[in-house]
Amino acid sequence: MGLLGIFLALTLLIGMSYRGWSVLLLAPAAALLAAGVAGEPVLAHWTQTFMLGAAGFFAQFFPIFLLGALFGKLMDDSGSVRAISRTMAETLGPRRAILAVVLAGAFVTYGGVSLFVAFFVLAPMAHSLFKEANIPNKLMPAAIVLGTSTFTMSALPGTPAIQNAIPMPFFGTTPFAAPGLGVIASAVMLGFGLWWLARQERQARVSGVGYVDEQQPALEAVADNQLVRERAVTSREFDPVEMGHGHRSEDLPSFWIAALPLVVVVVVNLLMSFWILPAMDLDFLALPQWGPTSLAAVGGVWSVVVGLAVAIVLLIALNWKRLPSLRDSMDAGANASALPALSVASLVGFGGVVAALPAFAGVKAWVLGIDGGPLVSLAISTNVLAALTGSASGGLTIALEALGSTYMQLAYEMGIDPALMHRVAVIGAGTLDSLPHNGAVVTLLAVCGSTHKKSYFDIVVVGIVGPILALVAVIALGTAFGSF
Repeated sequence: MGLLGIFLALTLLIGMSYRGWSVLLLAPAAALLAAGVAGEPVLAHWTQTFMLGAAGFFAQFFPIFLLGALFGKLMDDSGSVRAISRTMAETLGPRRAILAVVLAGAFVTYGGVSLFVAFFVLAPMAHSLFKEANIPNKLMPAAIVLGTSTFTMSALPGTPAIQNAIPMPFFGTTPFAAPGLGVIASAVMLGFGLWWLARQERQARVSGVGYVDEQQPALEAVADNQLVRERAVTSREFDPVEMGHGHRSEDLPSFWIAALPLVVVVVVNLLMSFWILPAMDLDFLALPQWGPTSLAAVGGVWSVVVGLAVAIVLLIALNWKRLPSLRDSMDAGANASALPALSVASLVGFGGVVAALPAFAGVKAWVLGIDGGPLVSLAISTNVLAALTGSASGGLTIALEALGSTYMQLAYEMGIDPALMHRVAVIGAGTLDSLPHNGAVVTLLAVCGSTHKKSYFDIVVVGIVGPILALVAVIALGTAFGSF
């Protein structure tokens, strides 16, 4: 009965969330259904398992949600994201329209700008470039996905994306885990994606298919759409409803002023991870009043938080006159973090209840028994859970909450570097999360004025096939040579 309960709970969670029901309601309901069918104490699981799991995730990662959303909102309202996009468009021009869109998205998201902020800026830019270059509209979402939702989220070392942060407490790693493998994976994703998009563009020109001048969707209406919002907040760390709040400057900064905060995020992150924190005397963390905990458990999160905080201060200082409604912008950024953090935390609470059921022992044994060793089983488990939840961060956390300690034990016994585990887990979570019900996919299609029928196949190729190829490459190289 336990396995039946887990199946029914997942069916409820997936089916109703696809229809736009709030995960804040669905996750505890599905968790209680699983517990009830398994004959477990329902109320005890709600208050002592679900809530403790959700609260633990929220306590650990909310600072990254908060500062990440705030940074993204200020980058948008200051005109910095638009300035970077405009520079890319002017530099590369319509002849390299796809490359311009990809690189603009990659640059801002790698530096810490929220995915949804990038969507709302890149879509108008892409329409203009694609129209001038006469490239089919249907390729626009895939180009944006390639630049914003693949290698910058999961592979490039140092990215402050929440996906890259989640494994750090479990494996005692930093955002720069397995940097060499991360760069190789990024090259695979980027190279394969650009090859595919160029191929599709050439075929379209041969067939005489070009840009269709259609009325662009009102971005404000997309951001306020409740169905889009409910799906979006479980997939990424920004509530799109806050896009219209605050004041967006029309006085754009120069490219260098716009780009500097993005560079600072990564540089400060690097300094904190490898020099500043290791040089500090942090033995006090072992005291009961602090958990107890250790630098390995909190250092990665601290590095990301400090990097984002320093970048926010610099951003405000450089763009003071461009942020006349600073309080409104900061309030909107803070508010944009709350619902995504709570939604993902609820998914984690659901995973905690499932993992606590006696029937999960069979699921755990099956996962760990997958041929290929722990790296393969880790990749498959994060893939599957990200696909089921429609959330890379939610699926990744559920997998690591349930199996993280086991994988660490296996890594110790088999001599596997935890940094390799980190990179495999993050890339694995960033593949099948891009299924049709994923909030980022739904939001992007709406922003671009496209549909699943027109654009989803190309999204699959660049957002799923490319990352899977990169994941296979990382596992193969990691198995052969270890982490590097």
